Amino acid sequence: MGIVGIIFVLIMVFGAFILHGGQLRIFWQPTEYMVIFGSAIGAAIISSPMSSIKMCISLMIHALTGGGPTKKDYLELLQMLFRVFQIFRKDGPQAVEKHIEEPKNSDIFKAYPSFMKNHHAVHFLCDTMKITLSADLTQYDVDDLLDQDIKAIHEEEHRAQHIMASTADALPGLGIVAAVQGVILTMGILDQGTEKIGHSVAAALVGTLLGVLGAYGIFAPIANKISNDLDAEGRYLKVVKAAMVALQRGAPPLVCVEYARRSIFPHDRPSFDEMDKATKESKKAA
Repeated sequence: MGIVGIIFVLIMVFGAFILHGGQLRIFWQPTEYMVIFGSAIGAAIISSPMSSIKMCISLMIHALTGGGPTKKDYLELLQMLFRVFQIFRKDGPQAVEKHIEEPKNSDIFKAYPSFMKNHHAVHFLCDTMKITLSADLTQYDVDDLLDQDIKAIHEEEHRAQHIMASTADALPGLGIVAAVQGVILTMGILDQGTEKIGHSVAAALVGTLLGVLGAYGIFAPIANKISNDLDAEGRYLKVVKAAMVALQRGAPPLVCVEYARRSIFPHDRPSFDEMDKATKESKKAA
């Protein structure tokens, strides 16, 4: 929906301009775009490592084309966790080891594509199960370990999100820079008639408009969307964490996934009957 929102903003702004009798060609000012958006990119390169910039671009694309986990994604997650925990309880750690060592080749994980697409969640689950199988950890150790992992992932991704937020904050100022440049150029043509001066001033004001519009109509909303997506992804990991801590506590698989289900926000949470049906299907699949 991100792209739809941007298109809506642009239609409202430029549509109103056209209805007032304006002509869109006035906005074709390549040097204004160069000053505003080129400087914004340069500032981001100065302030941030390339790894964060690449992550910012990836998060921006996801914000414009996708969203957070859906109810269906959570139902698949619960079903997958139940299958893995069932095998763990029924056949022992050795039966699970082959799945967590090579998740890409696991028949269980491959049956749930939404989980496999979430690389953070795959490593989050598999790495945790590896350490719990190889070391004697308490439920409190696992709880602390997973909290630390979520915190590290969250901080790294939000560092990339801050690039977008900082760019949004900078755009109005860069728009003023472009406008001032236009005014300086206008000072040099004061003897060329009012029409020429009017076109030059209008071109200068386009810089201010583009900076403010880019900041509050595009970049700031994208930064907020990225933040919301990251919070949603963090919730997905917390659901996995709830199940893993319950497993370490010794709870049966159905209780583990119930702990996980209760960690999902109500809007996206599958009902108990939906989860019960999904776990029964998992038993048949096993």
